[in-house]
Amino acid sequence: LTRFYRRAEDPAEVVRLKVVHLGEPLPLSEVVPQLENMGLRALDMHPYRVTRASGPVVSIHDFELNFPTSLDLGEAGARFNEAFVEIWRGAIEDDGFNRLILGAGLSWRQVAVLRTYALYMKQIRFGFSQRFISDTLTKHPGLASRLVDYFEARFDPASGSDADADVIAAAIAPMLESVELLNEDRIVRRILELMTATARTNYYVETPTGDPKPYLSLKLHSGQISNMPQPTPACEIFVNAPHFEGVHLRGGLIARGGLRWSDRLEDYRTEVLGLVKAQVVKNAVIVPTGAKGGFVLKNRERNQQAHTTVACYREFISGLLDLTDNIVDGKPIAPANVRRHDGDDPYLVVAADKGTATFSDEANAIAKQYDFWLGDGFASGGSNGYDHKKMGITARGAWVSVQRHFAERGIDVQTDPITVVGIGDMGGDVFGNGMLCSSAIKLVAAFNHLHIFIDPDPDPQSSFRERQRLFAAAAGWAEYDTSQISSGGGIFSRQAKAIDLSAELRALLQVDDSQLTPDELVHALLKAPVQLIWNGGIGTYVKATHESHADADDRANDQLRVDADQLKCEVFGEGGNLGLTQAARIEFALNGGALNTDFIDNSAGVDCSDHEVNIKIALDEIVAAEDLTEKQRNETLEAMTEEVAQLVLTNNARQVQTLSLAQRHAQSRQAEYQRFI
Repeated sequence: LTRFYRRAEDPAEVVRLKVVHLGEPLPLSEVVPQLENMGLRALDMHPYRVTRASGPVVSIHDFELNFPTSLDLGEAGARFNEAFVEIWRGAIEDDGFNRLILGAGLSWRQVAVLRTYALYMKQIRFGFSQRFISDTLTKHPGLASRLVDYFEARFDPASGSDADADVIAAAIAPMLESVELLNEDRIVRRILELMTATARTNYYVETPTGDPKPYLSLKLHSGQISNMPQPTPACEIFVNAPHFEGVHLRGGLIARGGLRWSDRLEDYRTEVLGLVKAQVVKNAVIVPTGAKGGFVLKNRERNQQAHTTVACYREFISGLLDLTDNIVDGKPIAPANVRRHDGDDPYLVVAADKGTATFSDEANAIAKQYDFWLGDGFASGGSNGYDHKKMGITARGAWVSVQRHFAERGIDVQTDPITVVGIGDMGGDVFGNGMLCSSAIKLVAAFNHLHIFIDPDPDPQSSFRERQRLFAAAAGWAEYDTSQISSGGGIFSRQAKAIDLSAELRALLQVDDSQLTPDELVHALLKAPVQLIWNGGIGTYVKATHESHADADDRANDQLRVDADQLKCEVFGEGGNLGLTQAARIEFALNGGALNTDFIDNSAGVDCSDHEVNIKIALDEIVAAEDLTEKQRNETLEAMTEEVAQLVLTNNARQVQTLSLAQRHAQSRQAEYQRFI
């Protein structure tokens, strides 16, 4: 509880604040920064401790504060108290935007709107810091207030009016004339543009108890926003909360793709945008277009408890469904309390991705709460869906490409031993399943973010059995039985200062160095003269010779990355996304290497999801007609597992066969390609 007051002798810029807390005194190291983020500067503080005959102690902090302008304490008191309590319990982010609560007369929820747009601006690479944006809005409180008025006029389901919004927008234009600095003008105009490009928001959507949602969702028409990073999706949903952020990009109305748990807090949209590029092309042979989403956790370590991550994922899913139409009796129905500035949009499906492999049931549980028309077809996989890792479908599809490449070289990878360097570990889906696709594999080296595995001359059969054991245990390289490793090999930490190179390892790498750092060793492994590099991990490891590391857009792997002309492998299998830049693929192919692209090699996963969702839609209609029970539906789905897998793998085989034929006929049909281009 807080209460503003002022003594008779106090000057106008001085206010006093009593903070009453049930329990021990609040830490000043936390309270004072919170007050400063609300525009108040602490001058003095007197603590009081009230001991009661029964019940816990009551602590009172009596602050003397400075505020740059005169405050109407009666008008500001209730608004400040509500915001202070919400910030303290973590329901509001504690940053400089909170100065607008007193400075511009905004509620904490109205401030959350401006903060959310500012955070989105960061993700679309608008070149100003959050501090500068909040400083600008605080410096121009009238404009901040009018921006909120414009937002509310556009989206209030009870009193919102396009005509009122146009009047407010027109009123903002002359106010901008008083903004002297160009960069401040750009910030205000950018926020206004983003609000105009917003099609929907859940700002007015309430929980079942009548409270506001603990997150804010915005659906934006990306094409209406200037200077967007390319390619521009058809639309996207941005979700912001104090504990997480997320974005979902879609290439069109009917689009499919996974949601990942990202660790790139500063630029996760850039990561998702790079992935959606591949997803759009990958889906072209399956569904009209692609989608991709990702969320990050804020103010927490990556290795936090799983239930916290799941809770954020559930809220992210809810934020997407808040803005998605439903289908009832064959007709699209708009979400309650959502004023739409676009047409019907009921098709939203998601899938597992990095960090969310076991979350499909959580997503489908949320969809059930929303009574969403797709049911458990909303998130493929889950208890009554196809488990991609168990099926190994993505890796098996990519292995079809590997088989084709080597078959064209007269090698049968199922029986002929091939040397392999891998990116990933046996605990992963694509890497693990891929390295179990053939018992003839000679995995001489692999690496993940923790360890480097080296086995210069492996026995294919015994190493295959050891990989099977690791995969079953979902274990990393540290769990590999080192007694199975050939002479000169071992398991090395990526955190080591230096790694001694055995004679066998030097021969494998064709280097003379006696020692390398872990990053140098990984760099050398990528250049090793092996038959196959199998990418089942995350990151961009190969760029074209003419490209800079910045072109790869993956700063974490700048020290590891090699140029395409340094690759000595014969085939590059792209089980993972974005392993090479597109220019690197072209250069590697021109130098005689064999590869397709990530969106061809690993398309089996999304193809399997597409089969699952469409089968569920068809079966659910029969269930609704009471001609099939839910149990019978699930049994039918399970019985079709291998049949679906074979349909998917047949698609992969035909895709790579088509590419091989096109490549073979490229010279003779050059005129056709010229006309097409």
